[in-house]
Amino acid sequence: MFLKKSSQSGEIHNVTYLNGQVRFQGVSLNVYSFLVDGVLIDTGAQSLHQYFKPFIDQADFDHVFITHFHEDHTGCASYIEKTKKVPIYLDEKTIDYCGKRAHYPIYRQFFWGRRKPFHAQMMPSEFQSRNARWHVIPTPGHAMDHHAFLNRETGQLFTGDLYVMEKTKVVLEEESIPSIIQSLERVLTYDFQEVFCNHAGFIPDGRRALQRKLDYLLGIQNQVLTLHHKGDSPEEIRQKLFPRRFPIIKFSRGEWDSIHIVHSIMNENHVINS
Repeated sequence: MFLKKSSQSGEIHNVTYLNGQVRFQGVSLNVYSFLVDGVLIDTGAQSLHQYFKPFIDQADFDHVFITHFHEDHTGCASYIEKTKKVPIYLDEKTIDYCGKRAHYPIYRQFFWGRRKPFHAQMMPSEFQSRNARWHVIPTPGHAMDHHAFLNRETGQLFTGDLYVMEKTKVVLEEESIPSIIQSLERVLTYDFQEVFCNHAGFIPDGRRALQRKLDYLLGIQNQVLTLHHKGDSPEEIRQKLFPRRFPIIKFSRGEWDSIHIVHSIMNENHVINS
């Protein structure tokens, strides 16, 4: 039983990237790290250290900005702390968590490795790179500490896991679809076109892609609430809207599942109406 690993690197519109992939029994996962204007955005996974290490070693950067605390985005932060001596910025809510030994399910350790502790500084609300000012935009939903980063000079938006794909079918148990909707609405108030997603990579017409995702999630939210008001149970709603059972659902023992989309929408509606 072993993982198949690979990577691709390149440059698009002055943004250098490394994309690392892991594959096992029908489950294929990937994660990007981006380098632009002396800023490294996310650090890759510990399980892909053999690929991210040379990318990091050769990179010239002054700061590391981490979109959120998940292990596929923070896995090589400890290595950077030891070798580069540059500040690493993270939302203050997860600084203490990342400074300790990581605890998360075995299947995630299998795919992404065990993230080593690292020390981070509190994320500023904006910052200056070598040639640009940046907005730091709170975008919770996928994770409580999630942020997007907008280069105000180039109009390039780095979205972490806010986008990933247009039509979301499965999410983590702790994710909130209503919060993701609010985050999409928030970033769409800014001036940008190009989007760099840490799983989908470069999205040329990024604004329209994010708008389509927002429209899709608003539609899903409306369908869930309509079926709920008609008396359907969460499982009945899942079967109607998301009949396909993806391999990651079984592999993660339900930590990833379509039912979490339904529950997050219904729970938020219950809070609003209570």
